[in-house]
Amino acid sequence: MTILGDLEVTSFVPWIQRYAAKLGLSETISHASADRIELELAGPEELIDMMEMGCTLGPIDVWVEIIERRPVAGENC
Repeated sequence: MTILGDLEVTSFVPWIQRYAAKLGLSETISHASADRIELELAGPEELIDMMEMGCTLGPIDVWVEIIERRPVAGENC
């Protein structure tokens, strides 16, 4: 999942980690900057859908413009 927008990394990355844990998803963040966060999620597709919606609504100091999702090679998504 790639999240694009005006992202406050110091608050959004911990928020992503907490929210993924609440949903029972495994997450790995590979890139985090003020305009892009790239992460890999593993878990049921329905919960990944919930994660996407949560990130769209996320913390008040973050403005998410686009979320791109793509399956990882070898995954059955």
